[in-house]
Amino acid sequence: MPVSSVAVYGGNDGVLFEQQKKGLTLGADVVIATPGRLISHLNLGYVDFSKVSFFILDEADRMLDMGFLEDIMQIVKHLPESRQTIMFSATMPEKIQQLANKILKDPVEVKLAVSKPAEKILQAAYICYEKQKPEIVQALFKDEVPEKVIIFSSSKIKVKEVTRILKRMKLNVGEMHSDLDQSERENIMLKFKNGHINILVATDIVSRGIDIDDIRLVINYDVPGDSEDYVHRIGRTTRANNDGVAITFVNEKDQNKFKVIENFLEKDIYKIELPVEVGEGPEYLPRIRKMGDRNKKRNFRRKK
Repeated sequence: MPVSSVAVYGGNDGVLFEQQKKGLTLGADVVIATPGRLISHLNLGYVDFSKVSFFILDEADRMLDMGFLEDIMQIVKHLPESRQTIMFSATMPEKIQQLANKILKDPVEVKLAVSKPAEKILQAAYICYEKQKPEIVQALFKDEVPEKVIIFSSSKIKVKEVTRILKRMKLNVGEMHSDLDQSERENIMLKFKNGHINILVATDIVSRGIDIDDIRLVINYDVPGDSEDYVHRIGRTTRANNDGVAITFVNEKDQNKFKVIENFLEKDIYKIELPVEVGEGPEYLPRIRKMGDRNKKRNFRRKK
């Protein structure tokens, strides 16, 4: 049996909007949509979701990071109480659990193992003080800039800070974070994909789901919150069988967090010497041992 579908997403093209409106009013079996543009159609009153059977949220954690919580709840108001809701999320922070409690009934949680990064990714780390990070960025791009680079940071404030530093160096840089609306994000991504921007500074908004094959370098300006985020971030490189490099800046407070990632990878990531002009950094002395080391210690105590 044939299945009809309509894609609903942003953009300033009036013809596209009318095509989406036609698809929604004629009726479609499947609607694939971004929240903002779907709400635009809902607010005009010609969309009927009263017979929706399945409501699926893909990349739910990232949608919340992008500030779509209110949009999601607004869409839910148009859905029938009797439906099946499915959420896909790579991580389960507290805000995802809160969303699940609001929109799911008697949910069942299914966990899948996180895959390891591709072996072709050359992984390395700078052990540094937080105040040294801007100097390291400048040193990295002083003489040469790879074709396409993504720099991930933990907050939009740091994204803006790093972007200012690179712009002062006269580099072609763009920023991506939750303060931008959907059309601005799409414009930045198009410029990055087409090579008009070769450095993209971003929060985890772009750690998943972007279709760009020639990213040569990923920099974690901050250590990711967990191993899953690390894998997704550095996985932006080595796509389409390309080689790639992933560098993480590990400050004095994030050493334990980085060691957890190393334990997950079951390898010690190579530590690069800081550029001479940056000065000396702290020693790498995380307090978290490898699981095997802890087991050996327990066994030793038992024998004693």
